[in-house]
Amino acid sequence: MNLPNFLTLLRVMLIPVLVLVWFIPMQYTGEFAAMIFITAALTDWLDGWLARRWGQESAFGAFLDPVADKLMVAAALVLLVDAFDSVLVTLSAIVIIGREIVVSALREWMSEIGQRTQIAVSWLGKVKTATQMLAITVCLALPVELKLTHPGLWILVLAALLTLWSMGTYLKAAWPHLLPELGDAGPD
Repeated sequence: MNLPNFLTLLRVMLIPVLVLVWFIPMQYTGEFAAMIFITAALTDWLDGWLARRWGQESAFGAFLDPVADKLMVAAALVLLVDAFDSVLVTLSAIVIIGREIVVSALREWMSEIGQRTQIAVSWLGKVKTATQMLAITVCLALPVELKLTHPGLWILVLAALLTLWSMGTYLKAAWPHLLPELGDAGPD
């Protein structure tokens, strides 16, 4: 167990802490939840940086890091869907979580056919992730009562749009490899 992998596991362990803190009826619950989420986001950056810097990249870390990210984001989005009771938040959460499932499956499939590099992480994926992290943090930290004037809500909608754009670029890159497979799926 190296420090980068420990930080990734810590991110997974912070998920139940985030959920418990969110539901504790006390003042500043949202701010505490936002701090937990920010801590998790920072460990995401730090574990990758340390692994590369110290030469501690591992197959386990490469597997667990994106899983930990997706679990933390999905958990936070579920909390926000419950708290906001808003079609915009719900649709944004479905788009974000759905994209993660589609792109993860696409990456796995592309790896199986030896084309993983065709759908490497892009600048758009990094912007999408940063926007999601900002949106979730703002939504957690500010009072839900703001509803349609809540800045986090509109940043989340922007994140969902970037998420769709990002998914489109991955699908476009994979399309030449998908076409032959889709042709084989028809009746004989």
